[in-house]
Amino acid sequence: MASSNMLKDKNQLVFEDKWDNMRPTVLKLLRQEPVTRAEWQDLFWDVHSVCLWDDKGPGKVHKALQSDILDFINQAQGRVMSHQDDSALLKSYIIEWRKFFTQCSYLPKPFGQLEVSLSGKTISTSQRKNQAEDSEVRKLMLDSWNSSIFSSIKKRLQDSAMKLVHAERNGEAFDAQLVIGVRESYVNLCSNAEDKLQIYRDNFEKAYLDATESFYRAQAPSYLADNGVQNYMKYADAKLKEEEQRAQRYLETRKGCNSVQALTECCVHVLVTAFKETILAECAVMIKTNETERLRLMFSLMDRVPDGISPMLKDLEDHIIEAGLADMVAAAEIITTDSEKYVEQLLVLFNKFSSLVKDAFNDDPRFLTSRDKAYKHVVNDTKVFKLELPTKQKGVGSKTQPESKCPELLANYCDMLLRKTPLSKKLTSDEIEFKLRNVLLVLKYVQNKDVFMRFHKAHLTRRLILDTSADSEKEENMVEWLREVGMPADYVNKLARMFQDVKVSEDLNQQFKEAYRNNEHSAIADSINIKILNAGAWARSSERIPVSLPVELEDYIPEVEEFYRKNHSGRKLQWHHLMSNGIITFKNKVGIYDLEVTTFQMAVLFAWNQRQYEKITFENLRLATELPDTELRRTLWSLIQFPKMKRQVVICKPEVKSPKEFNDGTLFWVNQDFGVVKNSKLQKRGKINLIGRLQLSTERSSDEDKEGIVQLRILRTQEAIVKIMKMRKKITNAQLQTELVEILKNMFLPSKKMIKEQIEWLIEHKYMKRDEDNINMFIYIA
Repeated sequence: MASSNMLKDKNQLVFEDKWDNMRPTVLKLLRQEPVTRAEWQDLFWDVHSVCLWDDKGPGKVHKALQSDILDFINQAQGRVMSHQDDSALLKSYIIEWRKFFTQCSYLPKPFGQLEVSLSGKTISTSQRKNQAEDSEVRKLMLDSWNSSIFSSIKKRLQDSAMKLVHAERNGEAFDAQLVIGVRESYVNLCSNAEDKLQIYRDNFEKAYLDATESFYRAQAPSYLADNGVQNYMKYADAKLKEEEQRAQRYLETRKGCNSVQALTECCVHVLVTAFKETILAECAVMIKTNETERLRLMFSLMDRVPDGISPMLKDLEDHIIEAGLADMVAAAEIITTDSEKYVEQLLVLFNKFSSLVKDAFNDDPRFLTSRDKAYKHVVNDTKVFKLELPTKQKGVGSKTQPESKCPELLANYCDMLLRKTPLSKKLTSDEIEFKLRNVLLVLKYVQNKDVFMRFHKAHLTRRLILDTSADSEKEENMVEWLREVGMPADYVNKLARMFQDVKVSEDLNQQFKEAYRNNEHSAIADSINIKILNAGAWARSSERIPVSLPVELEDYIPEVEEFYRKNHSGRKLQWHHLMSNGIITFKNKVGIYDLEVTTFQMAVLFAWNQRQYEKITFENLRLATELPDTELRRTLWSLIQFPKMKRQVVICKPEVKSPKEFNDGTLFWVNQDFGVVKNSKLQKRGKINLIGRLQLSTERSSDEDKEGIVQLRILRTQEAIVKIMKMRKKITNAQLQTELVEILKNMFLPSKKMIKEQIEWLIEHKYMKRDEDNINMFIYIA
């Protein structure tokens, strides 16, 4: 027993002796006093020795080290707490903290063996690099500082720092490093390896956010009340930017820390979200008065607020619809009669609204979408003028549904640009292309593009038949541009086929003329052009109108048919005189004139060929021409009331105000005083175009045209439904409607009623059926 006590005493003396040698160096390190290389190396060796003596050595070193660290911290606390002034207290604390924290990196290094002994693990070379940062000694130092000095004065530190930030917000000067120093101590104090920012986040960040919110909650309402919404927006925007910059200085910005974002959200909530309704109440007026700068500011503020943009989008849409329709209605008198003015008006509106979106909302996609949605409403509106389409199939009823006349007017405008007109003649090729591109821009917003297609094709047919295209290259380019903007391929392909037919016809004409050069009809063969056109690409109506042609033409027809049969066996020719035209020479006592006429006009005028001075009744003209009553009336009216003529070709008695007033006894005769008047002078020679707009349809078939649009829509809808059903096999009603609209949207927007009717028709005709267990589920029948 005696020898054992002696050994214990010896070990006790040995540790105390060793610690007395180690302690001066430890204290020097704590105080940031110079340490010699020998002292530094001795400390490493002494710690190593003591920790390896026995199991109790590491614990004694740890306890002694903790005691000295606490003594040092208590002394530092005394120096800090001696200051009553907040600013002086902060300065003193930051000086003490920075010195202490610096030593947190150095002091643990000599105690590496202590780490190993306490943990019982060997530390690798790579781990030694991070040893100081994660070491037990560093943890001991930080925890000791936290539990003593920091815990006792952290509220004062925090409050003092927040007072300084408050002073800065009020424009007072101070040392920013004081706040930064406090923040650093909060950030670096936590020894929790899992969350090293815990102390900072739970204390400093929270206090900073609370102080910011309190400051602006007190200031913002009064500023808004005193200065109004427009000045308040500038104030809020400036404060948000100011606080974001301040947060970059005073809050932690390391990766993974979202303090700046949290602060921004806090400021947005108290400065913008709290006054969202008041600010947005000004939006509609600003849009109406085109206050783009203020709208841009409102947009930047509201874009930070959840769902802040939605009311602005609604205000923009309402404005575009209201202002757009008001402008169209105001200009209705001009634009309803002039397709050029109509299209230009639409483009002016589009450019005006586009400028507003660009200047006020920086072309933000959400606002561009709203512009498109509202502009589409304007383009497809039926207030100014409308196209009446029958809603039911032929023979069932005459109810009509109104649609915008926009697609028809766009087609008319394209015709003016592509045809030889005063408009196309005064424009350069580039200007025509620019205007056509503008038409395509508007066409993108047209809901029922199938109407545009129908009228555009009719105009193209006239231009190609009458050879009145201003630029054949532009014509073909236009077809490709239509393809680029998403027009249905089958429609575009038919237009392209029309150009091919015209080129093929030119070759056929040449061959025919060469074949009949030595024939008795060679003279007429040279003066006639035939156009052999493919019915699938060109046909608008199956209707063929009877007419008695002049003998010269009548004799010529069998020879053309014979020639064609020799070259193309098995193909059937059908003559469409409705689409034909020619030039006749008119001679009277005034002079000689070339008249460009339709075949029907030619047939009527040839009734006087052998009896030029006679008066012929309406009934006899009907017998001579064999034209249907309606067509004869329309043709005669074009000869007695041609708008551009000062002297008409034909005169009638009694005078009438419309072709409907003609009766069987109405007399008609050739005007022997007919002549061409230019600049108030009567010309002895001249050329007059009496064709005007070549009629491609009769009055009866004009209604058929509209019916045809509806019928084609029905077929397209049926085709699309079958296509979807074939692919899906089984589909819900809602999904079918969605997919159907997606397929047809480039042509027209099918109404729910039409979709329902065609689904019922397809069920009735066994293309599909309803699921027996679910009435809203459809199944394809193969």
